Amino acid sequence: MKFEFTAARIAQVLDGVVEGDENAKIVRVSKIEEGKEGSITFLANPKYTQYIYTTNATAIVCSKTFVPDQPISSTLIRVDDPYSSFTKLLVFYQKEKENKNLKGVSWKAKVHRKAKIGKNVYIGEFTSIGAHVEIGDGCKIYPNVTIYPYAKIGKNVLIHAGAIVLNDCVIGDNCILQPGSVVGGDGFGFAPLEDGSYMKIPQTGNVVLKENVEIGTNATIDRATMGSTIIEHGTKIDNLIQIGHNVVIGSDCVIAGQSGVAGSTKMGNNCMIGGQTGIAGHLHIGNGVHLAAKTGVMDDIPDNAQLMGAPCFDGREYRRAYIHFRNLDKIVKEMRSLQKEVKELKSQLNNK
Repeated sequence: MKFEFTAARIAQVLDGVVEGDENAKIVRVSKIEEGKEGSITFLANPKYTQYIYTTNATAIVCSKTFVPDQPISSTLIRVDDPYSSFTKLLVFYQKEKENKNLKGVSWKAKVHRKAKIGKNVYIGEFTSIGAHVEIGDGCKIYPNVTIYPYAKIGKNVLIHAGAIVLNDCVIGDNCILQPGSVVGGDGFGFAPLEDGSYMKIPQTGNVVLKENVEIGTNATIDRATMGSTIIEHGTKIDNLIQIGHNVVIGSDCVIAGQSGVAGSTKMGNNCMIGGQTGIAGHLHIGNGVHLAAKTGVMDDIPDNAQLMGAPCFDGREYRRAYIHFRNLDKIVKEMRSLQKEVKELKSQLNNK
């Protein structure tokens, strides 16, 4: 990553205060322990405090409350929250980079004459835009993306290479589709026949992603059989995730990689789902639910539950049970020893 700004300009972006050379030029970002001249880094974790005195970084984003106990050669940009401020800086850099380098429609892209393209849109090489597609202002669509007819893309949407949006699907403002993600593939719907074969059930619905949703690399969101599969605003879906047809995911949920949600399950808001979790179909998951990695869900879950295990149960009970499981071999040996002692005692009593 490379850019060029002064410390003063970065402080303005971060609502920070410069302590040192306001005109110091920043051309890259780095880890604090790997800082070099021209780089900017940050100190948020106290474990890395030692490096603030030895780093060669030109500027360091740090807390307004940080009090050094040794001289510091770098320019400091003091902020309220170094971690979130540095994230804000990376977002600022990314937008500057995209606005500078990504403009216009490549002559190698195929855009249907009946598609509606907004202002300041970038469309990369070999991307295909179908008939009656609507793309909002400020969208960035990288090479080899396919958008089927009648799809609607909101404003400032970022669609990375190889992603696919199928017909009639709706992508809200500020969404991000990572490479290879598929929005609107057919749901897994098949009717068993008397001869043992299966007949495909047409999937006539669509997928609706609300605002600020992110779909990870190679994740798939299946279209509804009827109606819509819905991902509410602010939800983040990691890589290699399967969301089945007619699922509804609430707002501001996070679902970690390799998880799956089967068809017609409804999930509330602010849920946190660990990696490789499997959720069966036609269930209701409440608000604020936390599921540990590899959890298997087979029943409805009330609000604010914290579960783990497969099949899952209360996390505190699981941890207590796990202690016994780890000691199971010892417990069995002790039980057999006790059984042997009881047998010997019975034998002694019978011989009297």
